[in-house]
Amino acid sequence: MRKVFLAALLVASLTACTSDDGGGFDVRPPDVRVDTSELREVKARIGMDDCEPGTGDPVEGGLPELTLPCLGGGPDVELSSLRGPLVVNLWQAFCEPCRDEMPVLEEFHQKYADRVRIVGVDFNDVNPEGALALAEETGATYPSVADPGGELMGESTFAVARRGLPAFVFVDADGVVVGQDSGGVESMDELKALVAEHLGVDL
Repeated sequence: MRKVFLAALLVASLTACTSDDGGGFDVRPPDVRVDTSELREVKARIGMDDCEPGTGDPVEGGLPELTLPCLGGGPDVELSSLRGPLVVNLWQAFCEPCRDEMPVLEEFHQKYADRVRIVGVDFNDVNPEGALALAEETGATYPSVADPGGELMGESTFAVARRGLPAFVFVDADGVVVGQDSGGVESMDELKALVAEHLGVDL
């Protein structure tokens, strides 16, 4: 009986996460707020950078035309306007591999932000408080936008996230997505190798 109940529960949860026409996900929680006075206080305490909107127009093969709020307050970001060289890192509050790699990303951000930027995406995560707590714990100050409803789930340029987090999307100077990678990194050398492979930038 227990197995039957669990199976039914799984089917119900999957049904709740898909649209009626089967065309994608509808998991946008309307009550998740990623910009509150409390979250702004935490962000300021961490010293996390504000998000920076891009200046480009949408391009074929680029990031989706989707505007996401900045985690912990700050300007919204139209993803399709971003230009590289750029590393987009998808993570979540309770993702242990994300926790492990965030100090590496922070070291990269501190050393190479003038040549290759990092932008995080708190992806499909309804716990912005936990996300900022993780950022504070790991010392991550690079900016992150928030996607609490998983709106990027159905976007081909973020297909890598379906394999699990953490995940990377690499964007070149023209705004074109030139690579994806999942599984996280354990060292600066590993991250620099991915940047060289996908963005052609040797650091």
